[in-house]
Amino acid sequence: MQGKAQLSDSNRRIMELDAPPRRVYQAWKGSNLFFLGGRLIFGPDVRSLVLTVCLIIVPVIFFAAAVCPQLGHEFHSQIGGWAASVAMIFTAYILAILLLTSSRDPGIVPRNSHPPEPEDIDGSSNLPDWPGGQQGSTGLPLTRDVLVNGVSVKVKYCHTCMLYRPPRCSHCSICNNCVERFDHHCPWVGQCIGKRNYQFFFVFVSSTTLLCIYVFAFCWVNLRRIMDTHQCKIGGLTSFHLYLISTNQTTYENFRYHYDWRTNPYNLGVGRNFADVLFSSVPSSKHNFRAKVKDDSSAFTSSLSMGRVLSPPKMSVDLEMGMKRQAVAAEDLEDLHSQIGSAMGLERCGTEPPHFVGRKGCSEMSSDIEAFAEEFGMERGFNERKKIERRTNDDS
Repeated sequence: MQGKAQLSDSNRRIMELDAPPRRVYQAWKGSNLFFLGGRLIFGPDVRSLVLTVCLIIVPVIFFAAAVCPQLGHEFHSQIGGWAASVAMIFTAYILAILLLTSSRDPGIVPRNSHPPEPEDIDGSSNLPDWPGGQQGSTGLPLTRDVLVNGVSVKVKYCHTCMLYRPPRCSHCSICNNCVERFDHHCPWVGQCIGKRNYQFFFVFVSSTTLLCIYVFAFCWVNLRRIMDTHQCKIGGLTSFHLYLISTNQTTYENFRYHYDWRTNPYNLGVGRNFADVLFSSVPSSKHNFRAKVKDDSSAFTSSLSMGRVLSPPKMSVDLEMGMKRQAVAAEDLEDLHSQIGSAMGLERCGTEPPHFVGRKGCSEMSSDIEAFAEEFGMERGFNERKKIERRTNDDS
């Protein structure tokens, strides 16, 4: 077992000697991200660059594809093509500056592998701020004074990087590095802005501003041409409603009553009018649209009790009559035929059976039965029985 252990230890030493040395970016203790073998260094939020690039490219694409052709058509020249070409070249230049701003070392101060020795600290240190062994930095003061152009400036000790920060240096909590002439950490470029990339950052910001002005100017020229061609104005509705809000009027009141400052009872002053219209709480609705609706059968019953029968819709009548026609059986039709025959006989002889006393007469009963027969499609048989009756009367 010991031989194996010794063999493994020796092998481990041989592997360590034969292994290629690690590069600085591979052993980096900060939060930076490296690409192309350490040639490009970004902050940990480098993904925000995608949004920044889209915000620059997408408007330029719409400008070149929509506005520039319209400009060429309006002015009957090559101005649209030139405007698009300049915009695209300027955009490429801005993207290059953006890459230089975000992919360069912003001025990171190298870390120390161990804290500085106390004897290396001169007498300019502030003894009242002595940490007294804080985080293993025994005997190191928190601040020290350095001369900058003859002026004494305090610099702080960084416990993370184990060094006294140079003047105008600060530790970035996002990248976890001390950066010289630290300006800020810009999330739009995903990198700290410091001594080595501030110039590129300023050029990027100013160039982007010029690109916005350039695109906006041509868009405004195109918009003015469209307004002059179609005789229209933009922003009139917004201005009109700003006037209505400032005087606390509605559009209807303005056209109907023609309020002025004296006769408008709702005018509270410009400030209170804006507060009343735009910043007042929205009142609750006077309707509960999710509430259950009461059944209308009670209303139908009450109307029947008062003698007012509600006529159902025609569609429901047709459906009911269809169901009735299907429900009538063959034997019911035979009974109906017999009732019709007896009614015809009563009408012919002019007599009524005792159980018809106090009810409708023969003629009225026959007319009712005739209407009922027509409803069920029995008009043909009823007419045939009428013809037979007339022939019998003529023979008699």
